[in-house]
Amino acid sequence: MHELGMVTGVVESVRQAAEANHADKVLKVSLSVGEMTEAIEDALTFAYEAITDNDPLFSGSKLDITMVPPKSRCVECGHEFTHDRFHVMCPECGGFADLIEGKELRIDSIEVDIPDENEE
Repeated sequence: MHELGMVTGVVESVRQAAEANHADKVLKVSLSVGEMTEAIEDALTFAYEAITDNDPLFSGSKLDITMVPPKSRCVECGHEFTHDRFHVMCPECGGFADLIEGKELRIDSIEVDIPDENEE
């Protein structure tokens, strides 16, 4: 279950950003995950919940995941196309293609609660 390792890295990055900005609470984490990482969305959610379950900084936070389909560019004709995991030949000319999207793991946004400096 490599999703656990992926989410552990995400949680640590979010923690660093939240602490650097003096956040009291993480409300939402939005990720883009490429389908070619072979990560399973439900497994990512389960790992996030397991890691953050007893963590006051993340208590009640939501994980929003956008799965990114594979997209490639033909090295012969330059045509860009989306495809599944197995059919990566160019549909225009039959040439080989380079993957340009679908292998990423990106934190798109983090929503946090930052205390008002005027509150006592």
